[in-house]
Amino acid sequence: MNGPALYERPAPASWRVALPHTVAAVPVARALVRTALAGLEHTADSDTAELLTAELVANAVEHAAGNGPIELVVELLPTGCRVEVHDPDPAPPGDLTHPHRAVPDPWQEHGRGLLLIRTLSSSCGHRPTESGKAVWFRLPLTPHRRLV
Repeated sequence: MNGPALYERPAPASWRVALPHTVAAVPVARALVRTALAGLEHTADSDTAELLTAELVANAVEHAAGNGPIELVVELLPTGCRVEVHDPDPAPPGDLTHPHRAVPDPWQEHGRGLLLIRTLSSSCGHRPTESGKAVWFRLPLTPHRRLV
């Protein structure tokens, strides 16, 4: 499959989309999160949601074993939003919930994604699924920014 699977909206405040296990999934996932959060009067910060979603999808593409599809789940909650990325690898995602104390090397291109997720989200974690794992984060509501 060359692109994302058909758009599925199982509930009024939830989206579930299958993405290819390639780097092409990253910009598609960002656009889907942006669209899900657009136009809502009170929602989570769309820029932060896009950034953290891109990190989760990029990590799944780069580190998850197998080549099965990646699934993006976006839930709009009364308290903000929750984003999950499902991948076919059951191995936990590095130091997401148990960070090591080392500071990422500022000269390296990699090594900051999970730090960003831990720092910018209100909560984050991972859980096993029937076909691998789901890695998730939550963002709280923020007032809608209006341009004057």
